[in-house]
Amino acid sequence: MNDRVSVYIGLGSNLQNPKRQVETALEELAQLPDTSLLDHSSLYRSRPVGPQDQDDFINAVAHLSTALAADSLLDALQQLEQQHHRVRERRWGPRSLDLDLLLYGARTLDTPRLKVPHPESAKRSFVLLPLHEVAPTDLRIPGLGLLQTLVTGTERSDIERLA
Repeated sequence: MNDRVSVYIGLGSNLQNPKRQVETALEELAQLPDTSLLDHSSLYRSRPVGPQDQDDFINAVAHLSTALAADSLLDALQQLEQQHHRVRERRWGPRSLDLDLLLYGARTLDTPRLKVPHPESAKRSFVLLPLHEVAPTDLRIPGLGLLQTLVTGTERSDIERLA
């Protein structure tokens, strides 16, 4: 695939120095083959989704340009998670690094391995607020609507933008 695609990656961590995990992952995303880091959001602190018996998360969104196919990009993201010693013990549990492919151009993908846009994107302030920070104001999330509209209705009591 030679055409470049604009993609957005959600990053999150709540283990092993989460701020550093996210900052390091942003640097590593910029090193992926056939991929450029165009921008990234501020860091945000958010309450965990699911089990509340865990630390808050540090989140961000990265905007990349890539020539990688969606499955190849997913493979690269999962490899980065493994390099950060990601362990999947329970659904929505604590993690050293979580990398979610939020948007892959304007495409909708629904395979056993990958669903894009990320199915929970519209419900999560820790996705919408950092995404809004780095995305064009007229960004439309396939099947969900205009980002600006989704952000307007976002609950903000569970999230804090860090300086």
